[in-house]
Amino acid sequence: MKKKLLIVDDSLFVFEEMKLMLADSEFEIVEYAKSAEDALEKFESAMPDVVTMDIILPGMDGMDAAEILLQREPKTNIVIVSSLAYDETMERARKIGAKGFLFKPFDGKQLLESLTAVFQEA
Repeated sequence: MKKKLLIVDDSLFVFEEMKLMLADSEFEIVEYAKSAEDALEKFESAMPDVVTMDIILPGMDGMDAAEILLQREPKTNIVIVSSLAYDETMERARKIGAKGFLFKPFDGKQLLESLTAVFQEA
């Protein structure tokens, strides 16, 4: 059975690239959100196994959304996906409970490794 994935990114290009990278993988994209608010709404119905969360989003940022999701569902697997590769950003992601951090730009191998690593920790 494929693992369900919710992708949160305001770039349709990034979403389309991730869709191509994940074709024929163990992951199935069950929902896509262009904003943090949209992700918070779609999360309940999607019940994903893992969420990829961009940081820079219109409205609420992805870190705040990740924190809210983790408060609601502490076992949520979140991988932060961002070009903001600063120590303080990665430290905040760890503190709020994100399971991984994927740096943009990334390739299919890096994406799959990041998503797979989430389940190897458990």
